[in-house]
Amino acid sequence: MENYSKARTSEQPSVCPFPGLPPDTPEVRVKDGSKIRNLLRYALSRVETPPRAAGETGCPAPEEGGVAVEGQQEAPGPPLCKQIVFTASGKGVSKAITCAEIVKRRVKGLHQLTRLLYSAVVEVWEPLEPGAGLDSLTVNRNLPAIWILLSRDPPDCGQPGYQAPGRYDALWAQAANREEGGGPPAQKPAQRRKRGGGGGGEGSSGGRGRGRSLGRKTVRSRDAAK
Repeated sequence: MENYSKARTSEQPSVCPFPGLPPDTPEVRVKDGSKIRNLLRYALSRVETPPRAAGETGCPAPEEGGVAVEGQQEAPGPPLCKQIVFTASGKGVSKAITCAEIVKRRVKGLHQLTRLLYSAVVEVWEPLEPGAGLDSLTVNRNLPAIWILLSRDPPDCGQPGYQAPGRYDALWAQAANREEGGGPPAQKPAQRRKRGGGGGGEGSSGGRGRGRSLGRKTVRSRDAAK
């Protein structure tokens, strides 16, 4: 393929495997270059209940700069949906799974239904030198694709790929218990070694003392001989 260059790529996305969804169900298409924070901002705006407005509690809503204006109401957002779909193919599959898991933790009680499919990708390769007698190539590939449906209403629990809404409080409780007293015992600090080493230091000091005593004896013997 060193003599060819990719001219164009066309992808035929797979058909939604969840029939019977309401027409207003948002479909989030996750790509490899998509940013998770942008996807979550849109997804949560469609399924998460907005916080209670400041006007309902008797306090005016603050504007930019901290100035509150009485009687002002926020613009109504899009209506909340009971279902939302995340879909991705190729390298975007991991991002779609991450977005679905974050939404499930933010919005409690969501049922999940997962489908694994393939999307067809057609690549056209053209020769680098048209006069070399090479023909253009057409490569058909199948990319793995994922479809994740999050729904407030429980679907058919007997379908493959169904996950019931889970509670994550138990996971945090287990982690807290481990940190409090269930962790491994602390290791004792290593004892500091004595200066000069154990037996080696004594041997060296003893050797020095013997050397001095032997030196004195030899000097005395020489003086006596004289």
